[in-house]
Amino acid sequence: MDTGPTSSLLAILDDDESVQRALQDLIETEGLTALCFGTAEQFLDSTDRHKASCLIADVRMPGMSGLELQAKLSDERCHIPTIFITGRGDIPMAVRAMREGAIDFLTKPIDDARLFNSVQRALQQDRANRREATEREGFVARYSALTPREREVMALLVRGLLNKQAAFELGIVEYTVQVHRAHIMRKMEVDSFATLVRLATKFMPEPLPLATP
Repeated sequence: MDTGPTSSLLAILDDDESVQRALQDLIETEGLTALCFGTAEQFLDSTDRHKASCLIADVRMPGMSGLELQAKLSDERCHIPTIFITGRGDIPMAVRAMREGAIDFLTKPIDDARLFNSVQRALQQDRANRREATEREGFVARYSALTPREREVMALLVRGLLNKQAAFELGIVEYTVQVHRAHIMRKMEVDSFATLVRLATKFMPEPLPLATP
């Protein structure tokens, strides 16, 4: 299995220690590192939850359930790709988990091939999540370096206004908008205006104005 970076860390969450050990042994045969937790609360209290690239979690556990943990992590914007496991098939529960973004919902005994396939997809998703987080962090840092006027100009331009239209909206001359636009492109470190629009649409920390009909 192509697992990408060797530093990938998997978290196994199950109140049955025999299941923990079996999954850990299985995962580590693929050269990955796995840590085990007996409860959702134990996992939440661990700093390793911020390092984990994949969470394999039992749905039913004492205390907080796997689905409750999924909701809490989502609320905290902690987007760990999650694979749920359960001893009993439960279609409504599986539908809910998948709707909320779970990678897979597996029934015990776990099929090794399907588990490894799901882990691979989870690691790919984690890499994509981390790339996007890095891209977002860079965008926000550069955006914060813009002047208030440059932010106003940028908001108007990325919504589709022409330079002269943005100038009219702001009560300034078109040449001034052109100057601001050049400064924005340089400060935002983008190679094209299309790239700026794409990044702004994804990461703008302030709501974009409504598009003009």
